[in-house]
This record gives sequence, structure tokens and C-alpha cells, in this order.
Amino acid sequence: MIDIVLLPENTVVTAKGDSTSVDISAAAHRVFLVTLSLTELVEQESFELGVYGSADGTEWNAKPIVALPQKFYAGEYPLLVDVSGQPEIKFVRAHWDVNRWGRGPETPSFKVSASLKEVPAEMLREAAQRR
Repeated sequence: MIDIVLLPENTVVTAKGDSTSVDISAAAHRVFLVTLSLTELVEQESFELGVYGSADGTEWNAKPIVALPQKFYAGEYPLLVDVSGQPEIKFVRAHWDVNRWGRGPETPSFKVSASLKEVPAEMLREAAQRR
């Protein structure tokens, strides 16, 4: 069962960047929950998160598998990542972009954390049965 921290709690982010890559080839079920937590930010800035896939961990797809729309407020934001139909993807990583506008400092500043957890098969079956 994959359960990993992509960004440790209270990581200060001031520019775009990438998390470390995660090898998901051993995952029993290729559905994951990425949770972004924005704990500190100021007005007039945004945070955008995408999850990218790779076959070898060095060359990354040009487009994200899935992305959160821009976030402007503190909170926890879950994102379901389903790569069950993409067996070529062996690695994933998070990429974030930040933006700041208006008055005050030009450099954005966020305190964030992010995690990636494999969704258990039982939970997927239960959700499918409820449909």
C-alpha cells in the first residue's frame, strides 16, 4: 500500500516546483488520493497543483493526468488520480504553479503539504456498488 508525503507539513513554497517522483509500479490498485493542504497564504495569490505521469521517472508527460483548479483560500483539497487505464505510467509526481498579483510583495508565499495514498480495493468496490 503506497502512502507517501509529497510535501512535508508547513513547507514554504514561493515559486513553481515539483515533488519527488513516486514509483507506483508495485501498487495493487492504480487509484490514488492526493491531498493538498494550504495552511497559510495571503490574498491576491493562487496555487495550482497537477499530477504528472512517467514511464521511466525521467521523461514526464507534457500534460497532467489530473489537476486541481487554482486555489485562493486555505483548506484541504482532495484529488483522485486514476491511472488504472494507463499501464505505461510507472511514476507520478506533483507539480505546482504559484501566482501573485496586486499590491505588496511580488513573491507568492504559501505554507503547504501534500500526500499521496493508494485507495484500498475494498473502498473502490464499495463505491462501485453504491452506484
